[in-house]
Order: sequence, then C-alpha cells, then structure tokens
Amino acid sequence: MVAIPAGRVTLSDRRTQRSWSVEVEPYSISRFPVTQSQYAHVTGQRPSAAHGDRMPVETVSWWDAVRFCNALSRSEGLSPAYRIGADGDANAGADGDADGGSIVWIASADGYRLPTEAEWEHACRAGTTGPRYGELDEIAWYRGNSEGRMHEVGGKRPNAFGLYDMLGNMWDWCWDVYDAEVYGAYRVLRGGGWFDEHWSCRASVRRRSHPSFRPDDVGFRVVRSVSL
Repeated sequence: MVAIPAGRVTLSDRRTQRSWSVEVEPYSISRFPVTQSQYAHVTGQRPSAAHGDRMPVETVSWWDAVRFCNALSRSEGLSPAYRIGADGDANAGADGDADGGSIVWIASADGYRLPTEAEWEHACRAGTTGPRYGELDEIAWYRGNSEGRMHEVGGKRPNAFGLYDMLGNMWDWCWDVYDAEVYGAYRVLRGGGWFDEHWSCRASVRRRSHPSFRPDDVGFRVVRSVSL
C-alpha cells in the first residue's frame, strides 16, 4: 500500500461534456492491481481467463471485488468497509443490485475498499496534468505493445507515487455509479487495458460495466481510507 496525499482532482465526461471538481482526503492505495495469487490466497478461487500468480486477477465482477475487500479486511483483523445485504443509513453511499442485494459503504471503517473514481484519477495522475504520467510505451501495456495478451504486474515504469499499471494492462473497477439516470447500476471503470487503443489509456477516460458482469479485461486495486 502507498500513502497518497490529499488533493483536488477535476473529473470529466466526454459523452456529456461535463466536468466537476472533487476534494480527495488522504488515503492509501495498492502499489499493484490485485494479483491472481493474492486473490486465491484470500478467496480460494482463481477465476481468471489467463493464468499466472503475478498476473492481475480478471474475469471478476464489481461484486466479486467488493467481497474480496471485505474478506481481505477480515483476514487482517480490520473492519470491513462494506455492509452487504443490509438496509440502513450509509455514511458515504448505498446501492443495490440483483447479484448482491443492497450494499452500504461504511466510511468510518479501517478496512479495504474500492477506490472512488476521484481517488483513482488522483492516484493515477500523481501530480501531473497531461493525459498520461509518462510516455505510453514506457508505462503501459496496450494494443500497440501488448502482443495481444495481458502481462504480469509491475512490468512497466511506475508513476511519481510509485504506483504500477495505473494505465494499461487491465481496467480497474471503481466504487462509483457511472450515470444512474442513463445506465442504472453500471459502475465506473478506469485505466484502459491490454487490448485497448492508445486513446483509451489516459488518466481521464471513463468506461462502464454492469456490477454483475465479469469482463476478461477488468480487475481492481484496493484502497484504505487511513493513510499509512
């Protein structure tokens, strides 16, 4: 886990031509996407289509990622960040879905969770203001250099925060709903993947997927609200 300082990030959406600023409190985020060995150690499962201990876990739904966060928290004696299948007030937001029932994010918990979209972009940019934090071929696996496959984590240069694979290789699930009025429960994906063209591997690009879908180019990384 890497400590990320507080800051402000401006998010944007090309479809709606809308932009909005978000204040981000200090937090910690995993240096790498969750790997297949880590996922197997916590859950006992290996769902990925392409196999390798140091490969990012993929073919996991948003709900799978949420459950992993809670399981990892419990394994380390931390308070789970999500209450699943419960009604009630939420400090930071609640949502529901046929795959997992209702979910409440407990903002006071010290356990692991998915990054918000703003936290993800703040961590990705690492103080930069351009579309990427470096030359694309040096920092990311994408269609132009991936040879049509996923790669092990950490194979490209990290950003200034020391985070690897923020762009390319695998899209990351985020906590946020993409656009509830238009797409319902669909959640935000960030980062671009190994099969994507260069224009998808930019700090500001947003993609969406239903929280119950398990795409083979989507994984996740974890966050803790407590900055370590």
